[in-house]
Amino acid sequence: MTVLGVAQRDRVLVLAALFVLAALAWGYTIYLGLGSSTKSMGGLATPMLLAWSAVDFSFMFAMWAVMMFAMMLPSVTPTVMIYERVRAKREEAGRPFVPTGGFVAGYLLVWIGFSLVATVLNWLLHTGGALDSMMGRVAPTTGGILLIIAGLFQWMPMKDVCLEHCHSPIAFLTTHWREGIMGAVRMGVHHGTFCLGCCWMLMVLLFVLGVMNLPWVALLAIVVLAERTLPFGRYLSRGLGLGLIAWGGWLVTVG
Repeated sequence: MTVLGVAQRDRVLVLAALFVLAALAWGYTIYLGLGSSTKSMGGLATPMLLAWSAVDFSFMFAMWAVMMFAMMLPSVTPTVMIYERVRAKREEAGRPFVPTGGFVAGYLLVWIGFSLVATVLNWLLHTGGALDSMMGRVAPTTGGILLIIAGLFQWMPMKDVCLEHCHSPIAFLTTHWREGIMGAVRMGVHHGTFCLGCCWMLMVLLFVLGVMNLPWVALLAIVVLAERTLPFGRYLSRGLGLGLIAWGGWLVTVG
C-alpha cells in the first residue's frame, strides 16, 4: 500500500472510531434519558434532601461524563481530522510518532474533569433542596438568574477568545505542537481547555432545563457544534446570549 493509501486508511479509521464513540455515548445518554422518565433508576427520582450513596455519585458521574462525550465529540471531530492529517504528513517526513488517540484522550480528560465538578454541583443542589430530583431542574427564579448569567457570558471576552481558538485549529496546531505520546495528550488537554472555556456555561444550563432532558441536551449539542464550526458562530453566540437574557428575565419576573 502506498504512503497516500495508508494516510487515507488512517483518516477513515479515525473518523470511524470517533463516529462509533459518539454513537455509543448518544445511545447511552438516550437510554438514560428515556429511563429516567419512567422509573427510579437507583433513586434518581427520589425526594429532595435524600442523601446520595457512593453508587448514586458514581452513577451520576458516569452519566455526566458520557453525556459530555456525546455533546462534544461531534464538534471536535473537524479538529481531530485536521490533527490526523498534520500527524500523517509529519510521520511521512520522519518526525516522531504523535498518536491521534492521545490527542482525543487528552481532550476527553478535560470533560471528565468537568463532569466530576458537575456531579459535585449536582449533589450539592439536590441534597440542598434546589433540585426537584437528581436529574431535575432548579426553581424558575434560580433558573432565570442562571439564564441571565449564561446570556451575559456569551458576550464576554473570554467567550470570544475561546471561540476564536476553536475556529482556528490549524493555528492552534502550528503554535502548540508537542512531540511524542504525552505531547499528544497535552495538546488534547490544551485544546479541551479552550473548548471548556467556550462551552461550560451552556452545560450548566442543564440544571435549568433538566439534567437529562433529551431534547435540550440535543439542542445544546447542536448549538455548540454551530458556534464552533460555522463562519458566523460568533454572531450566533451573541444572538443566543440576548435570547438567554430575555428568557431569564421573564422567568425571574414570573417566578
